[in-house]
Amino acid sequence: MKNSQKNQEPVSIIACKILQSALEEMLPEPLRERTQFMDYGYHRTPTLMNQTLQAAIDAIEEPGRIVLGYGLCGNGLDGIKAGKHTLIIPKVDDCIALLLGSRRAYLREMQKAPGTYYLNKGWLESGSDPLKEYREYAEKYGAEEAAWIMDQQYRNYERLVLIAHDQNDLNTYRPQALEVARYCRQWGMRFEEILGSDRYIRRLAEIIEDPEKADDEFVVVSPGGITGQELFWNCSMTASEKSEKEMGSC
Repeated sequence: MKNSQKNQEPVSIIACKILQSALEEMLPEPLRERTQFMDYGYHRTPTLMNQTLQAAIDAIEEPGRIVLGYGLCGNGLDGIKAGKHTLIIPKVDDCIALLLGSRRAYLREMQKAPGTYYLNKGWLESGSDPLKEYREYAEKYGAEEAAWIMDQQYRNYERLVLIAHDQNDLNTYRPQALEVARYCRQWGMRFEEILGSDRYIRRLAEIIEDPEKADDEFVVVSPGGITGQELFWNCSMTASEKSEKEMGSC
């Protein structure tokens, strides 16, 4: 009886806008109507992300399960209170792991080049990138001050990567990404392309439709609980990732 009641609990989704196009393709209409996509710009200020997500969670009146389409994201999800809800969150460092398909793939790329700035369809369409940031700062502070701000932010980066889930997206967004890459050459950033995987996003869509399927790739916070960094970091390799490794997958 208890599991039957749980299955009847309403499910709401709050996700980063960079996942919007992929998630909307996978979710049925009733669930799309229960989904909020938050502006990517909150990644620039994790404290503001935290406050905005908490307000969105608190605004959902009916107790139920809330699936968050985020990772720890610069500690933006550290200290989030579940309140009367159950929170289900991908157990990843940030949204990049969702685009690459697994936390293991993300860590592999981090080992290659820790100073990497990632672009994808969502960021280029509705988010931000160094070139857009420079133009915004230049309009607000002038070119010289903008250049100084950008140098402080990006001088330690070494790589700019465009992630796409298929060749068509790579071809479509390459010209825009290359424009950003030309701007970033001033810091010696090299440009690369990666065909990612929608595996984790598909898993997220699966959990949204049936929260009971949440496994060790997800953090589950019960009503009254609070998220913490240790919930995301205590995962050297999940069972799902071990299975992938044995099959030779990424």
